[in-house]
Amino acid sequence: MKETKAYNIVADLHCHTIASTHAYSTITELAQAARRRGLVAVGCTDHGVAMWDAPKMSYFGNLNNLPKKIEGVRVLQGVEANVTGFDGRLDIPADLLSRMEVVIASMHGGIMPTGSVDECTAAWLAVAENPHVDIIAHSGSPEYAYDYETVLKAFSRNGKAVEINEHSFEVRKSSIQNCRRIAEMCKRLSISIVVGSDSHFHEWVGLFPNCFRMLNEIEFPPKLIVNSSIENMNRFFGKRNIVFE
Repeated sequence: MKETKAYNIVADLHCHTIASTHAYSTITELAQAARRRGLVAVGCTDHGVAMWDAPKMSYFGNLNNLPKKIEGVRVLQGVEANVTGFDGRLDIPADLLSRMEVVIASMHGGIMPTGSVDECTAAWLAVAENPHVDIIAHSGSPEYAYDYETVLKAFSRNGKAVEINEHSFEVRKSSIQNCRRIAEMCKRLSISIVVGSDSHFHEWVGLFPNCFRMLNEIEFPPKLIVNSSIENMNRFFGKRNIVFE
């Protein structure tokens, strides 16, 4: 049996706090967990306001009151914004997105209407053109299937990274086949990915066993993983003038 190697991940960019009330940890607990795992950074990326139990808009506007580091870990002030229509609109206004340090865009059932492949492709192509979005999260849902090659190329052209989401292996099992297909296509097309826990409890921060297993199986190159090194992170977040040490 082939051994599963652990990729060197230096930051977990997709994590939730008690502000998303279906999550169970504080920002400080996320930072403490990240420190224990040897990470240099953690993303505080609570759900955008269209989610049924999301924080209010003022929560995101007030994130700049957080210290840049907690427990020695760089805490990125961010949001997981919801795509809410086939025109690619998000539930957080552009002026607020521009103040975030990391912006994730994703589709969730009950918020994004179910549509055809063409409609979902159009939505993601519009998101690809949004200058404030950094990462596309858990896009393997068969409910929102899209033209993967066309859209992934658009994400890459526009400097977006495509997330491979650990949480999907537990709660979105119908997405796993498409997640693998997306990862294989990113490898073939040399498109950058992010490995994210999508943690809703601090003990899961920085743990990616299912992602690592799949990435090993397809021999995904570490150089294409944004959060596999500080150098890659600095290159990716340079547009936001964020430097990691």
